[in-house]
Amino acid sequence: MPLSTAERSVAEPVIRRLSALRPLSTAARASLEYAMLEGLHRAGSGEDLISEGDPVDSVRLVLSGWLCRYKTLEDGRRQIVNFIFPGESCDAHAFLLSVMDHSIATMTPVVYSEIKRARFESLMASDRSLAEAFWCETLVNNAIQREWAINLGRRIALERVAHLFCETFERLRPVGMVDGNSCVMPVTQMDLADATGLSVVHLNRTLQELRASGLIILRERMLTVPNLDALKDAALYSPSYLQLYRAAEATR
Repeated sequence: MPLSTAERSVAEPVIRRLSALRPLSTAARASLEYAMLEGLHRAGSGEDLISEGDPVDSVRLVLSGWLCRYKTLEDGRRQIVNFIFPGESCDAHAFLLSVMDHSIATMTPVVYSEIKRARFESLMASDRSLAEAFWCETLVNNAIQREWAINLGRRIALERVAHLFCETFERLRPVGMVDGNSCVMPVTQMDLADATGLSVVHLNRTLQELRASGLIILRERMLTVPNLDALKDAALYSPSYLQLYRAAEATR
């Protein structure tokens, strides 16, 4: 039975995200949409979807809401190592390992789909374009982690925060979550501090510096960037690691 428009809209972020990395066949889109709708789940803000050390037997695809990957030291200090946005997976191939090496928590209410390993492997085997799209996403996630490592190791505070904002814009754009020069920013200053390796006080000073320079407007959980090119210059940012033009190049 064909999916309704409402059903397709639920799965659309994932389809758009994967299609930005590799053109999907019509059959691949339909198969993935059905699989996602069969495994819909919801979670509230501040919940762990999976914890470090847990076994992994499924793939989770985010349909709405924000999550974060994080590690916690024995004394309670937390480092956010990445954000997970709508359309992205929580480690598409993590089930190839025995246990998770980090935790994944919701930062907002989240709707996600959980596809069991056997079903996911069957989907990958049935369509090359779908398998390539998910491997591309895995490779892009690796590239994102390298950029975050550079953020923590070499960029100064203003560059770190500006880079995070630029990346957020570029990762939300393919799934239609950038409106003009604005996007949602539903995270706390503590979350931003944990993602950039700064204290909350230092993070707050850095945000004020970005505001005073006219590079950002951050108000009521919305981020507005009056001049994205100027923010990219301040962050020393290049989006090439996100492979945003992969689909267009493959089509040509």
